[in-house]
Amino acid sequence: MEEIRVFCPATIANISCGFDVLGVALDAVGDEMVVRKIPEKGIIITKIEGQELPLVTEKNVAGVAGLALLKQSNYEGGFEIEIYKKIKAGSGIGSSAASSTGAVWAMNELLGKPFTTLDLVKFSMEGERLASGVAHADNVAPALFGGFTLVRSYSPLDVIAMPSPQALYATVIHPQIEVKTADSRKVLKTNITLADGIKQWGNVGGLVAGLYTSDYDLIGRSLIDHIVEPIRSILIPGFNDVKKSAEKAGALGCGISGSGPSIFSFSKGEETAQKVALSMKKVYQTIGIEYDVHVSKINTEGIKKVS
Repeated sequence: MEEIRVFCPATIANISCGFDVLGVALDAVGDEMVVRKIPEKGIIITKIEGQELPLVTEKNVAGVAGLALLKQSNYEGGFEIEIYKKIKAGSGIGSSAASSTGAVWAMNELLGKPFTTLDLVKFSMEGERLASGVAHADNVAPALFGGFTLVRSYSPLDVIAMPSPQALYATVIHPQIEVKTADSRKVLKTNITLADGIKQWGNVGGLVAGLYTSDYDLIGRSLIDHIVEPIRSILIPGFNDVKKSAEKAGALGCGISGSGPSIFSFSKGEETAQKVALSMKKVYQTIGIEYDVHVSKINTEGIKKVS
């Protein structure tokens, strides 16, 4: 195989209580990439459609992640990449992660899969380092593994793939403002109280237990962030109103997707998820902010080949 086209899913990171460690892949929205082998060593990005992003390899997250893979590979040639962006940069649903993971997953396929999925996470994290200044894995891990993932440890890297309850749906609303991950990290505190830490750890454990047992009520009770959301929500117009309306419409819980400005909610069943979408829309229609809305089942496969 000399060429491959792949779908690279959008992702929700943090999932309220799991800052930098929890993430989930979505099925309804994502980028597409075409990657092909070339005889010359290195990586060339020949086309980007949908967003204005750099074609220079070292300034593009897909290029940087791909170079990390090539550095560890015995392959004497290189790769050419085309990127078709459907996920807007700065949207909070893993735009940089989609490009980083799509590139390395496709390259690994073309090389006969010499690298493990965990290896691909490490390579993709270099793209995240370029995008945000921090090599976090909470977006790239679910994009590569599919479903929900827990980054148990960063040193050494240890990623746990977790089950996805069958009836669980995500609703994501993206107000048309940009919040850069690097900027949203600057507002965070570097210290937390022991009391907040205890509450947060309890919710992370509860959410993981809820996923394994398909306990939707437990999942909902655990979608509470005592540490990051109170600070970052200030950057998102109408956040509190969106959250209240989503929960009133039947959402299990609601929070900031990644670094924002997108807001996510989980619901049991697609019908409720659609009602939640309508409730979210009404808030932004009232305050006059343009938005995109996505209702999606959980993508348990992750990145996949497109015929």
